[in-house]
Amino acid sequence: MTKSSMSFEQLYRQQYGQLLALATGIVRDLGRAEDLVQASFVKAMTRWPDARYPDHVNAWLVTVTRNAALDGIRHNTMQAGKLDEIVMEISNEQTGTGELDTDQHPAMSDDMLRLMFTCCHPALNIDARVALCLNTICGLKTEQIARAFVISDASMSQRLWRAKNKIRDAGIPYEMPAEDELQTRLQSVLAAIYLIFNEGWLASGEQHQRMELVNEALRLGQILTQTLQDDSEVRALLTLMVLQHSRRHARFSADGEIVLLADQDRLLWQTDEIQQATNALEQIFSSGHGQGRYALMAAIAATHCNAAHASLTNWNEIVVLYEALMTVDPSPVVALNHAVAVGERDGPTAGLRLVNGLKEVAMMQRYHLYYATRADFLRRLNQNSEAAQAYQQALDCSPGLAEQKLLRRRLAQMSS
Repeated sequence: MTKSSMSFEQLYRQQYGQLLALATGIVRDLGRAEDLVQASFVKAMTRWPDARYPDHVNAWLVTVTRNAALDGIRHNTMQAGKLDEIVMEISNEQTGTGELDTDQHPAMSDDMLRLMFTCCHPALNIDARVALCLNTICGLKTEQIARAFVISDASMSQRLWRAKNKIRDAGIPYEMPAEDELQTRLQSVLAAIYLIFNEGWLASGEQHQRMELVNEALRLGQILTQTLQDDSEVRALLTLMVLQHSRRHARFSADGEIVLLADQDRLLWQTDEIQQATNALEQIFSSGHGQGRYALMAAIAATHCNAAHASLTNWNEIVVLYEALMTVDPSPVVALNHAVAVGERDGPTAGLRLVNGLKEVAMMQRYHLYYATRADFLRRLNQNSEAAQAYQQALDCSPGLAEQKLLRRRLAQMSS
């Protein structure tokens, strides 16, 4: 898509995170930076009201945001002599003519990662850290982040509001974490990167995949991997994303319906990416570091990707991996995926029994995949009336048009 045909919303999604990271790096204040970025987009709308943006719009937004941030600093109460030195230092950092203080972690020169580590300060609740990253780095709306966390929009709005106030009131600085703090924040950063990937991978609305988010998550994962080469979970997360990304061309039908893993044309999968990721994963496990969350998730993805046909999937291995994953990540979503694997290995009755055991979990009552999984087991057991009811419940909760098309088709089959 050329910029001349890009909507304002698309421009906003693609540029928001980079601009916010740039502005925050200059003014060292997240709230002020958000105002500066919003003002830049308002100027863009005014300058190009028909949303026919020129090829240089990215550079234009960067220049406008950067200049506004520097102008804001100039109007502070600091004395002019000292101020000029600070402005020159910031200008050098942003243009690459100066040196950044990144001796410990060179990747921190990347503004996006710098902002992510700032948002993942230990003073914030861990869920708030990840939500804040999604909001600031990706410019995701409250309802999109709420869907990722399977909570209400109102609850997520309050969570973001409290997190931003905490950063402001506690004076949390925009700075690199010290060595002894890095691991504390790293898990939140990894979770945020994976949620960015998933938001792009499972995008709702008419755009089935938001590839700019997928690519940004992959880029951030690559930077972290290059910097923290000895961290197995960092490498495992990148491996997991590459394995999932390898199936990108087979995920949707010609009419925009999502294609389930078992039904995908595996000839469309990127075998070179699968092999590369599988080799990396084998190195992680052979070194004795395959017990982490992302390593286990990557192992599950690799088992799927290396099966030549759906019927050849090693479901026993996947069940065992999910059981190990539940010991490090005992979440309802992991339990649901475990139930799916058990149902494939032991039959739909066994799977349905485990799924029904999750019905009292609050988040499952808002999770469309819980109802879709239950419906699928009921369909396979020829309990069509109950299956139809579950498909309708899944449809009522489903955020994506591609998923809705599949659910409607399955629902129609139950009444035919």
